[in-house]
Amino acid sequence: MAEYVLTATKNNARAGSFYDRIEGLYDLTFKLNGYGRSLDQYFEAHHLPVFPGASVLDAGCGTGTLTLALLRNLKVPVKLTAIDLSASSMATAKKYVDKSNSSQQPVRFAQGNVLALPFADEAFDLVLTSGVLEYLPLDEGLSELARVIAPGGHLLHLPMRPTPITTLLEMLFRFKTHPPHEVAETTDRYFQVVSHYRFPRFQAISWSKSAVLAQKFYVGSADVPSGLAGQ
Repeated sequence: MAEYVLTATKNNARAGSFYDRIEGLYDLTFKLNGYGRSLDQYFEAHHLPVFPGASVLDAGCGTGTLTLALLRNLKVPVKLTAIDLSASSMATAKKYVDKSNSSQQPVRFAQGNVLALPFADEAFDLVLTSGVLEYLPLDEGLSELARVIAPGGHLLHLPMRPTPITTLLEMLFRFKTHPPHEVAETTDRYFQVVSHYRFPRFQAISWSKSAVLAQKFYVGSADVPSGLAGQ
């Protein structure tokens, strides 16, 4: 399994070239599984913690499912950036945004590795990511996401959870799900969890994912766990 799983490092991220090859299949999967509708319903019920002019990053945008859901549900103009390892997937995402962006919200696309984000410290007020941490060493991935989030800013991530469907997706897309307790413990090193949402059972997204909204600690905050203050 170690050779089969495309775990990334800062200097070697094979998932990008893998997704370049399977971009069509990946895109078709998300067209059929209803994830976009589920995200719309989630965002309608849980308004994003953003303000006019906030800097927002979709870290690992793929073919644009999450980016497009953001555009459909943002209530205020923001500075939106979307990155991905796969040039082919990102080109498809850009095509969909150009076609479906009725709000005319600008989106800046860039190719990049989530383990070495090409952004300054504390550059974003909100980072969203889905289907990415499963390709990364968990602590390195969350640490790098925390680096680019401003104190008091938020991370919304949609971690995979162990189910039979997830096992099938692992084989199809060559990732490995992190145990839920490890996701929770590692998230707590850098963030305060605000909510942990389970999608309704009748939605396909619920068969493999949940949604965790977390806020980055303020420097000097009393909420910072022992040993993290000053890091």
